[in-house]
Amino acid sequence: MKDYYKVKPIGQIHAPLKRGDKIPVQPQYSEIEGTIEIKKEYERALKDLEGFEYIYCIAYLHHIKDSIALRSPSHWDSKMHGIFALRTPRRPNPIALSILKLLNIKKNILKVKNLDLMDGTPVLDIKPFVPSNDNRETEKTGWIK
Repeated sequence: MKDYYKVKPIGQIHAPLKRGDKIPVQPQYSEIEGTIEIKKEYERALKDLEGFEYIYCIAYLHHIKDSIALRSPSHWDSKMHGIFALRTPRRPNPIALSILKLLNIKKNILKVKNLDLMDGTPVLDIKPFVPSNDNRETEKTGWIK
């Protein structure tokens, strides 16, 4: 296994979120709208995406400077949990996975809603959300009750 892998952004978030303390905890709690500007070289790759209501946006949290092993998710409980059992951005590889509502696409600009990403955040990939493939019924939710 290599110690590192090279990835490059395909675009960037444009949003009113300028400071980390104003970012919603999860996309489902956000009504914030913004855009994802895809590099012109990838514009053709957006073909047929507009037919989907939601997309996964995989982004690099460039503003995160450190990671931690344990954290308390204050919005659910006050116990310390390992970060791999949480959705905290402070991780060894600060990668975000957001499900965003796709409002429209004009050329290389995706208008989205439910943003939980800061302005300027590099986007690494976009994938369509497909309920028949992505939703799962589960009886286990770990420490979350």
